[in-house]
Amino acid sequence: MHWSEKLAQQIIDRNPNKEEYVCAAGISPSGSIHIGNFRDIATSYFVVKALRKKGKKARLLFSWDEFDRMRKVPVNVAKVNSDMEKYIGCPYVDVINPFSDSDAKSYAEYFEREFEESIVKFGIDMDYRHQAEMYRSGKYVENIILSLKKRKEIFDILDSHRTQDAEEGEREAYYPVSIYCPVCGKDTTKITNLSDDCTKAKYRCSCGHRGEFDFTKDYNCKLAWKIDWPMRWKYEGVDFEPGGKDHASTNGSYDTAKDIAKKIFGYTPPLFQGYEFIGISDNNLSTGKMSGSSGLNLTPGTLLKLYEPEVLLWLYAKNEPLKAFNFCLDDGILRQYFEFDKMLTEVRNGTANDLTKEIMDLCKVDGREVNCVPMGLIVQLGSVVDFNEKMLEIVFQKIGTPYKYEEFKDRLERAKFWLEKCSPENVNKLCNKRNWEIYETLNENEKKEIAELYSFLRDGKYDLDGLQTELYAIPARINGLTKEDKNLKSLQSAFFRNVYRLLINKDKGPRLYLFLYAIEKERYLGLLDFSTPMTEEEARKEEEPKEEAVQEEKKAVYGDPDPVLPVKEEIDIEEFVKIDMRVCKILKCQEIRKSHSCYKLTLFDGLDQRVIVSSIKNEYKAEELIGKKIIVIANLKPTRITGVTSNGMLLAATNTACGCKLIFVDDSVPEGTPIK
Repeated sequence: MHWSEKLAQQIIDRNPNKEEYVCAAGISPSGSIHIGNFRDIATSYFVVKALRKKGKKARLLFSWDEFDRMRKVPVNVAKVNSDMEKYIGCPYVDVINPFSDSDAKSYAEYFEREFEESIVKFGIDMDYRHQAEMYRSGKYVENIILSLKKRKEIFDILDSHRTQDAEEGEREAYYPVSIYCPVCGKDTTKITNLSDDCTKAKYRCSCGHRGEFDFTKDYNCKLAWKIDWPMRWKYEGVDFEPGGKDHASTNGSYDTAKDIAKKIFGYTPPLFQGYEFIGISDNNLSTGKMSGSSGLNLTPGTLLKLYEPEVLLWLYAKNEPLKAFNFCLDDGILRQYFEFDKMLTEVRNGTANDLTKEIMDLCKVDGREVNCVPMGLIVQLGSVVDFNEKMLEIVFQKIGTPYKYEEFKDRLERAKFWLEKCSPENVNKLCNKRNWEIYETLNENEKKEIAELYSFLRDGKYDLDGLQTELYAIPARINGLTKEDKNLKSLQSAFFRNVYRLLINKDKGPRLYLFLYAIEKERYLGLLDFSTPMTEEEARKEEEPKEEAVQEEKKAVYGDPDPVLPVKEEIDIEEFVKIDMRVCKILKCQEIRKSHSCYKLTLFDGLDQRVIVSSIKNEYKAEELIGKKIIVIANLKPTRITGVTSNGMLLAATNTACGCKLIFVDDSVPEGTPIK
C-alpha cells in the first residue's frame, strides 16, 4: 500500500462520516517559491487523490500567507530594486511589486502568479485562500477576540514548549496579535492597554504613532503564527496537513499548535505528516562551471524546463515523506528519467507490482500522454544534430528506433535546456578539422586502427550490428589478439577513446556504434582520414591570448608587505604534536550561496572525505584547485561558517603583499601523510 493511502485511511478512521475531507498546504510568498516547498503541496495532493480513490469527497486547500510580515529582501529582488529594505515589517500584500516587467499589483501577487502558473502544468486543482483577504474581511474577528480573552492561557501553552524560563512580567504583557500601523504600515506596534471585554486596545508604534484599535471593526491585525495556524484548522475544518521536519520536532510548531487547537479553540488537530527537505545534486559545482543554487532559480517553473511534470510528481510519490531525495542538475537526471520510463513501461505492459501501479497512477496529469523516448539518447545525439528535430527523426530511424518528433518533442527542449544550462561539458560537437595534435600522439598500431576504421566506414557495407562487431574486432585484429586475451579489453577502450578524441575532442561520448551509424558519415569521415598531409589551416593553431594579457587578467592589486611580527611565545613539543597536520587532496571546490568570499572544499584526508570552508574565493578559480594537494589541520574542532560545517583549516600564507596563498604539496606525496 502506498504511503498516501495509509494516511488517507487514518484520516477516514478519525472521522468516518465527514462529508468532505480537507487536506491543507500553505506557503508565504516571501520570494520565488523553491521546488522544495512543493513537497507541502505534493504530500497533500497525493492524500487527496487517495481519499477520492476510496470514494470520499476531498479537496486540497492552499493558503497564501501573504499577510505575513516581510522579514528580509531576497537577493534577486534587491538586484532589481535596492530600496526594498524600507518595507520590512509590512505584510507582503502591501509591498510594491519590484519588477517593472510585470503588471502584478503587489510583491505578493508577483510571486503568487509565478507559482500558480507552474502548478497548472501539474494538473493540480487547489482551493486557494488569500490570508490578507480573510483577515481584512473580518472573517477571523471572533477567533481573534477569543485569542485575546485567552491570551494568558495561550502564553502558558507556549511557555510549556519553551526551554528557557519566562521573564518576570512577560505573561502579563503578552498579546497574541500584532496590529499593522496605519501610518507606517508595519507591525512594529505594541499594545499598551486592552479593554476588559478584549475588543478595544491602545497601542503605540516604533514610528511614533499612537492609536486605538477596535477589533470588532478594525481588521488590519494578525494572529501570531502558532495561534494563526490552529485557528485556521478550526475555521476551515482541516483534516490533514503536512509540514517540514522542523515543525514535526518535539516542542516544535505542530506540538504547540495542536495544544492551542484543543485547549483554546476546542478543535481536534488534523493528522500531521512531517517531511524531509529536498536536495540538489550538481557535480558541476566542483568544476566551477555552474552553481545549481545560484545559476538557476530552482522554482517548480524552472524544474519543469528540466523535468516533465509526471517525472517531478513521480519523485515525490515514490519517496515516503520522511525520505530525502535530490533533484539532479548533473547526469543523475538521466538515471531518473530511465527509472521513471522503466516503471511506466512495466505498468503499460502489465508486469508492474501493486506499489508501482499506485505510484505511477499518482503521477498522471490529465490531458497529457508520456512517451518514453530515452532521455539519454536524446541528450547524446541531439547536440550532434544541433537539436534539429527532422535530423533527429532520421537518426532514430537509422538506429532502429523510429521515434517521430511528436513523440520526443516534450523531452527535446528539456534535453537542450539541461545541456546548455547545467551540463555544457556533455555537449557533443564534431571537430571542424582533423585533430593532428591527437593523432600524432598515437602509436603505430593505434594509427593503423584509425586507418582501418576509416576504410570500413568509407566502403559502407555494414548494418548496425555489423558496425558494432567491427568496432570491437579492429583492435583485436591489428594487435593479433583473441577474445580470450586479457589485454584486449584495455586496447578496445583505448581505441574507442582515440576515436572520440579525433571526432569530438573528448575522451568519451555517445555509444560509438550508434553515433557512427546514426550521423551522416560525410559529416565526420574526413576527420578519420590522415592519408593526406596536414593543410595550412590545420597547421594554424587557434590564436591564444597573449601571455601578458593572461597575466594581467590574473593579476590582483596588492599593497605593501605587512610588518614582520615577532616570534610568538614558545610552546613545548607535547603541545605541537597535538596538532594533526596532514596532506589532503582537493576533490571538489564549490561556491556557497550568499557567500562572496568562501569556497566549500571537499577533500580526501587519506581516511575519508571532509568538508572545509575557506575564504579563498577571491584568490583562486575553482577549477584551479581541483586535484591539488594541500596541508590541513585535521583535528581542529568543527565550526559553522556561512551555514556549512567546516572540519579543519587550510594552511596558507596571508599578507597584504600577496593576498592569501595556499601551501601546495608535491603531487607525489600520498594523501594522509602527516606533516612533522
